[in-house]
Amino acid sequence: MMADDEYRTVKGVSEGFYSEKRSKFLSFAMPVHSQDEVREWLKKYQKVYYDARHVCYAFMIGPDRKEFRGADNGEPSGTAGKPILGQINSNELTDILIIVVRYYGGINLGTGGLTRAYKAAAADAIAHADIIEKTTDEDVVFTFEYPFLNDVMRIVKEENPKIKSQSFEMDCVMTLRIRRSLMQNLRSCLEKVETLRFLSDD
Repeated sequence: MMADDEYRTVKGVSEGFYSEKRSKFLSFAMPVHSQDEVREWLKKYQKVYYDARHVCYAFMIGPDRKEFRGADNGEPSGTAGKPILGQINSNELTDILIIVVRYYGGINLGTGGLTRAYKAAAADAIAHADIIEKTTDEDVVFTFEYPFLNDVMRIVKEENPKIKSQSFEMDCVMTLRIRRSLMQNLRSCLEKVETLRFLSDD
């Protein structure tokens, strides 16, 4: 079971394929982080596969997996976007777009056949993907007086956050990044350093 600050996504673009009664379903899975990226990928694949009958898709964005959509692109309602999105969900993936391009083979598949075909095509793209685990990270920004630098650096060594930025003058300013579940402990350690003051964190 994954921690609540971990999530699964795909590392790069992968491809899948499914055929049914001469209809061909070409599937592609890729990492995305915004709906703007989704639109750019769709524009690209619609241009490349301009002669296809349908270019259907589904996406899921964000570690909390609350930003998502599926689109049937002319197929009967619920037969394309929904089963593609279902595969994203069943594999617990996010920050992902799956596009399925259909070339019609001349024989109608019916709603049940279409649903199975889009599900199988999406599953094949996921099966060929390099799935990676990432953490949801948070930043903490703070200032302290230079004589206490050793105290701060000892905490950094023990807690192992990533140093995003640092400035060492009379008043030092540092930004650290660490996974969400470890943030409270890091802040508690920092609070014990004399003169340290938190500026902001997101």
